[in-house]
Amino acid sequence: MGSNTADTKSIRIGIDVGGTNTDAVAIDPSKQQEPSRGVLAHYKTPTTPDVTEGIETAHTSWEIASVTVGTTHFINAVVEQDARRLRRVAILRLSKSFLREVPPFSDWPAGLTSIIKGYVGYCDGGLHIDGSEEAPIVESQVVERCAAIRKLGLTAVVVVGAFSPIDEVFQQESRVKTIFLRELPGVDVILSHEVANIGLLERENASILNAAILRYAKRTVKGFRRAMKALKLTCPLFLTQNDGTLLDSAAAANIPIRTFSSGATNSMRGAAYLSGHASGSAIVVDIGGTTSDVGVLLPSGLPRQASAYVAVAGVRVNYSMPHLHSIGLGGGSIVRQADGNLTVGPESVGHYLTRDALVFGGRVTTASDVAVAAGKVDMGDKEAVANLEPSVIDHTEKRIKALLEAAIDVIKTSPEPMPVLLVGGGAVLAPDRLTGASELTRPPFHDVANAVGAAISKVGGIVDVIQGVADQSVAQAVDHAKALAIQRAVDAGAIKDSIVIAEVESLPVTYVANQLRTIIKAVGELDVNMQPSQLDDDEDDGLDEDAEGTKNFTVKVVDEPPVDPRTYKPAVLKNAETGVQEWLITETDIDYLADGCYVLGCAGGGSPAASRIQLEDMLRAGHKMRVIDASALKDDANIYWGGHMGSPATSNERLQSLETFHAFNALMEYLHHDSFDAVMGLEIGGANGLEPFLVGSSRFFDRPVIDGDWMGRAYPTYWQTTLAVHAPGELVPCAIDSGDGKTILMTKASSDEIVDRALRASCSEMGSRVGMAAKPTTTDRVTRFGVLNTVSLAWRIGRCIAMAEATNTLSTAAEAIVHEVGGPKSAQILFRGKIVAVERRLFKGHSYGSITIAGLTTTEQDSTQANSEMSAVVQGGSLTIPLKNENIYAEHTAEDGTKSILASVPDLIAVLDTGSGRSLGVPEFKYGFRVTVLGITCSPRWTETAAGLAIGGPRAFGYESVVYKALGEYVEPKSVIEEFAVH
Repeated sequence: MGSNTADTKSIRIGIDVGGTNTDAVAIDPSKQQEPSRGVLAHYKTPTTPDVTEGIETAHTSWEIASVTVGTTHFINAVVEQDARRLRRVAILRLSKSFLREVPPFSDWPAGLTSIIKGYVGYCDGGLHIDGSEEAPIVESQVVERCAAIRKLGLTAVVVVGAFSPIDEVFQQESRVKTIFLRELPGVDVILSHEVANIGLLERENASILNAAILRYAKRTVKGFRRAMKALKLTCPLFLTQNDGTLLDSAAAANIPIRTFSSGATNSMRGAAYLSGHASGSAIVVDIGGTTSDVGVLLPSGLPRQASAYVAVAGVRVNYSMPHLHSIGLGGGSIVRQADGNLTVGPESVGHYLTRDALVFGGRVTTASDVAVAAGKVDMGDKEAVANLEPSVIDHTEKRIKALLEAAIDVIKTSPEPMPVLLVGGGAVLAPDRLTGASELTRPPFHDVANAVGAAISKVGGIVDVIQGVADQSVAQAVDHAKALAIQRAVDAGAIKDSIVIAEVESLPVTYVANQLRTIIKAVGELDVNMQPSQLDDDEDDGLDEDAEGTKNFTVKVVDEPPVDPRTYKPAVLKNAETGVQEWLITETDIDYLADGCYVLGCAGGGSPAASRIQLEDMLRAGHKMRVIDASALKDDANIYWGGHMGSPATSNERLQSLETFHAFNALMEYLHHDSFDAVMGLEIGGANGLEPFLVGSSRFFDRPVIDGDWMGRAYPTYWQTTLAVHAPGELVPCAIDSGDGKTILMTKASSDEIVDRALRASCSEMGSRVGMAAKPTTTDRVTRFGVLNTVSLAWRIGRCIAMAEATNTLSTAAEAIVHEVGGPKSAQILFRGKIVAVERRLFKGHSYGSITIAGLTTTEQDSTQANSEMSAVVQGGSLTIPLKNENIYAEHTAEDGTKSILASVPDLIAVLDTGSGRSLGVPEFKYGFRVTVLGITCSPRWTETAAGLAIGGPRAFGYESVVYKALGEYVEPKSVIEEFAVH
């Protein structure tokens, strides 16, 4: 381990423990401007089963300021489903009236569930979205749950309360922890609000994973600390977090999930430091042995983050992760020639490079062999590649260049060239010039950039709060959140004067008046004189001494393979009693419906994810759900309809519940109805598209769901329905129910619009989320004024996405959807590009704003067209989509400044994530996302009268200058019942 001299006390050691190698550096940040970049020593060694051994190679005689470690070992235990390093966990949810319908582990892989699930319990508690208390903690209930957990012998507990991240007054989770520690001394208690942010299921999932790995994490961190003691290092020990900031060792031992995916972040931060890149955005390309990870470094010095939700080992969580695009290119990538074509990767010899590559005596031609032959790197036996044909070398280098340029194009958010920083052991593979790169930098010590990034990491503080803005301005609310974030950074060890605000995001809470969600990240330099939190290194962690060297995979449960959408057929059978053809719903149908409903939501309506889990749990419990065609209704049928009203943000915490069922009961009682004949949805778009299946299931009313709805999409208000267009005055009497004991009946109204306004005002006082049952309707109104076969339409759209996933053609899911909904005469791909701006503001409970999408570069267009038979309506320029909870219209601006409206309401405008083929909702719009904009012609129920356009057209949203022009010709969706019926 060669070194330079150092006479300061600012030396930091950075260590990156990877699955293959452990890299270590000693660095003096005060000497960054020197040619050595302040790197005093660096070392690479194979990672051993005991990951703490690597740290012992860092012994020097310097006075060390800090040691920082980045490791993938914790996440590996989860991905590998290693029962030796994971443990069973008890979960206690806090809510008196909610959270029961979607239990923990509902959407987990079976293997992890079998290892980790220990106990699930519920107690009174929870908050509403405005921070008020849903119900107080009842100590006797908690004590009872403690007894049950003690009987099972569990030693890890997760406490998760509804809206706990905004609980600054009642401190419910903390109070429950106090009771647990009193009743169960020695148990590990994880509080969800300390692990992740708003989004109960994802926060709970992250907390469960955290609790499962906690014991092993403590052992690992103690091992690091013992290694430091052996080297007589008395400086603080830190671990790097996923977002590029630091956790002191005690905090990391208690919240190890925050360190799960820090490797890529460390490489990006190290790249910026080593190259001297101090301002502006840059692209970082980290070329390893098998893959290359490409990401964007923001002006804040931190990586651009991925979407709100990410998956770890198949489990959705909501902690920060860098947004990366990975390609199969690395030093071990296999070079093949066949039929005159040359390929590089994605297959790789991986860590067998020193055995299989030509320069090491092997028989496989790799990218590294070509680099040696081209004179780019001195590695192994040069003579072994002396006979490589010049054409092979030339074509390989051109292919590598094309792969990297395409990856850079994907990750960029504008056509302009950007600085590109090359790091990783395979950085020598890259050419000296790349299209799309304003400059190309391969800094010194690029092969240990990950360890450098760990060494120079900063300290951060993150705040995610929902605040009222009735008595304060939005600016004041944001300033308050900034102050909280700065204080958290100070508490974590940042020098106060060095702290800057790195990220600010304000999200109006849709459908709720005067509520603002604010996410702030503050970062600052590490105070090396801070007193770190203490960890008892001698405490028994309950693991055997050989736990590091052995793994237990024997309890692994293999998940059932997904149903193949290419062969799946829905079950449509004739009811023996009624003679009616009924579509019997399965879990696969619900999966398709959920994806399809979100597309038809046009970015609004809320995510159907929680509804999907609820309904699939009901199906697994043996309950039945069925769909009938509107033509099967009797002439005198009594048809109930309804759905949710309020904010989807509330459902993110309270999950799916039974408010709509209770509202139906209340209206039936008022109208003296014992039952009804069928149920129909208020809107097919978003979560409400699945709500009829809840109330119509055999668990409740056991009534069929009509294949249709009153919108054919999603709209932000209750009165924007085709029923209100063609039969005004038919919305009352109606009922709304909060799900926790509050019910309101509205019996008369002067107009349909006032019904929505009155109910929405009541809704905000009832927790901002209610179930609604509307005045029962008739067969005549359904068949004349409803939008029919929309359940079939949602199913078909969802099947398109599943088909694209099964055939690995997700980037062309939009084309498949166009064909499924009627072809180019009915639907069109309006635009392809990347989101470059997102604006949101709150007004009277609705989320207003817009997104701007920049067109694809020529390279990206060529790549897309290669996989597609369908071009976008326009290319180049930019597309702006104003929104009011849903997308309102799409306006294209050509490169010469010419503007044109491509589509507007009531036609449907959906924004799909190009990578997954799935819809993005308003809360998920994020800078940098690559998207495909889809337009679908609406039902003529909206356009055949002036009233339809007045209620559902652009002027209804205040856009007086936008004149509606039909996107195309409406094609009625093909009925699933008609196609698959068994006669």
